[in-house]
Amino acid sequence: MKPLEGRIALVAGATRGAGRGIATMLGEAGATVYCTGRSVRGRPATGTRPETIEETAELVTARGGRGIAVRTDHTVESEVVALCERIKSEQGRLDVLVNDVWGGDDLTEFSVPFWKLKPEQGRLMLDRGIYSHILTSRYAVPLMLEHNRGLIVEITDGDSFGYRGNLFYDLVKMSVIRLAFAMSWELRRHPITSLAVTPGFLRSEAMLEGFGVTEANWRDGAAKDRHFIASETPFYVGRAVAALAADPNVSAKNGRVYSSWQLAKEYGFKDEDGSQPDWGTYFLKAFGRSYTLADEAAYATWANGLMELAYPDWPKE
Repeated sequence: MKPLEGRIALVAGATRGAGRGIATMLGEAGATVYCTGRSVRGRPATGTRPETIEETAELVTARGGRGIAVRTDHTVESEVVALCERIKSEQGRLDVLVNDVWGGDDLTEFSVPFWKLKPEQGRLMLDRGIYSHILTSRYAVPLMLEHNRGLIVEITDGDSFGYRGNLFYDLVKMSVIRLAFAMSWELRRHPITSLAVTPGFLRSEAMLEGFGVTEANWRDGAAKDRHFIASETPFYVGRAVAALAADPNVSAKNGRVYSSWQLAKEYGFKDEDGSQPDWGTYFLKAFGRSYTLADEAAYATWANGLMELAYPDWPKE
């Protein structure tokens, strides 16, 4: 029997990247996974990206689970309510909630100081990257409370206080870590665990395309950026979330933030190619152990370059 056989999961923001990897690996572990997002066949919602939630649901099913695609804008309350009512009607409960909604790739102005940022873009990023998580949890968690069990996973970027290259981006990614902690505190009298998880250097669909490589020859991308050699597939963080969902003692991790590489060492899972990437160790060697202003500036410049590779139309100052 698969470890998550019979479990019901919702991956909010499952269209591509980490969300797709997490949904697929929950399926590999046997779960029924509701895959939500705004991009469906014939109606892409994020620029020219071709990925859809239907494709993700099909990957879930192909891996041995059951994928169910439901188009949902997680910033619209009525759509979130309808989604949760459907899950309750069809399944009677929810065991795992993964908040991975982002939608800020076309909004982040890396390396632009906050006094020059476009406020309207920043506010939209906060709506998509934070408010959507709060709204989804508001209506999904009662499905867990009815059966007094569950796991909430907030997907972030980074497990430290290090600056992330843009005021609004930094605020979003730090806020969802705090959101996981705040929810864990309010749920402390219930057997529901809330925590945050970060991938490392994610080899997403956009990154592969930006580096001009495929998953088959991804190592060639290191010619453009040497740090690419330490990247990981979205399935790696997916296996991290699946391992957490299957852990009967996951409540011991309540309220904290964990990394894919840290959880890989603890649970023993590997990436698709059999490797066990460790972005944390690599980062410390590449960027230094202390967060000096010089280190932060260097990292922000590098991050901005990555975004320009992956998204040619990335907003520039």
